[in-house]
Amino acid sequence: MDDNKISRQLELLVFLTNNKHMNVEEVAEALHLSRRSVYRYITSFRNMGFIVEQHGRVYSINPDSSFFTQITRQIHFSEEEAYVISQILNQVVDNRSEVRHLRDKLARLYNCDALTQYGLDEVVAYNLSVLFRAVKEERMCVLHNYRSGNSKRVSDRIVEPYLFMSGNTEVRCYEVSSQCNKTFKLARIERVELLDLFWANKAAHREYYTDFFHFTGEDRIPVTLEMGYLAMSCLIEEYPEAGTAVQQIASDRYRLCCDVCSLKGVGRFVMGLCDDIDIVDSPALSAYVSQCIAAAQQRLQQAQRDQQ
Repeated sequence: MDDNKISRQLELLVFLTNNKHMNVEEVAEALHLSRRSVYRYITSFRNMGFIVEQHGRVYSINPDSSFFTQITRQIHFSEEEAYVISQILNQVVDNRSEVRHLRDKLARLYNCDALTQYGLDEVVAYNLSVLFRAVKEERMCVLHNYRSGNSKRVSDRIVEPYLFMSGNTEVRCYEVSSQCNKTFKLARIERVELLDLFWANKAAHREYYTDFFHFTGEDRIPVTLEMGYLAMSCLIEEYPEAGTAVQQIASDRYRLCCDVCSLKGVGRFVMGLCDDIDIVDSPALSAYVSQCIAAAQQRLQQAQRDQQ
C-alpha cells in the first residue's frame, strides 16, 4: 500500500472540505501536487460518493457527504441548524477571537459564509442573510434602491435569487420585470426585502457555466475538434480539466467533444495550432475562425499599404 499516496489524498480531501476561494492551480501549489493529480483525485473522490461542488474553477467537498456524516453524526449540525446558530452569532456584539472562530468555522463547514462572514459591512451581511434565505426557501425578494453600474439608474428590482457568485459578492437572479437572468452586486443593494411569494419562474433560471477555456456564460455551444499529439498535449498542459473530454481515436489522433460558453477561448486555441487541428461538425466555430482569419488578413493588408 502506498502510504504517501493515501496521505496526499487525505490531505487534499481535508483541504477541499475547507476550500472556498482557491482554484485548482492554487490548491496544487499549496499542497505541492501537480494539477493533473488534483483533478485525478477529485474524480476519485466523486466516484467514492463524496459530493464534489464546482463554482467556476473552484472545487470543494460538501461536508454533508455521507462519509463525513457517518463519522460525525452525533456532533453534525444540519444546514438549517447552522443557519439558526449563525443568525444568533451575527447578533452578538463581541470581537473576542472565540466568537470570530465560531463564525468562521460555521462558514467553512456548512457553506453558510453568506451568513457568517465576519468583518463584512453590517448592511451587506444582513442583505446576504436575507438572500441566502430566499435561495433556500425559493422565495422572491426586492432589491431596494439597486444602483446599476451600466445605466447609473437607482431602482427597486423584484427578483428570484438562485445562485451566489464571486465569493458571495454577487448573486445571480431572475428579474421579473425584464424576464431575464442577471448578476447583481451586493455592494450596490441598499436593502433586501424578503417577500411572501415563492418563485414563479424556476424553469427560466439558467445555470452559469465556466468552460474548459475559462469563459463563462449561460449559453453553451457544442464543439468537436480532432487534433494531433502536439495540439492534444498543449491543450491538456494549458487546460488540464479538458483532458476528461479528450478521446484517442487513432495512434496519433485525438478528439475533443465539449460545450463552450464563448467561441473566443476555443477559437484562440484552434488558430494558434491550426496546422494540427481540424474542426468537425461545429459550424459556429468554423464561421468564427473564418471571420477572425479574414479580419486578420485585412489588418495585415492595411498595415502593408500604410508602410508603402
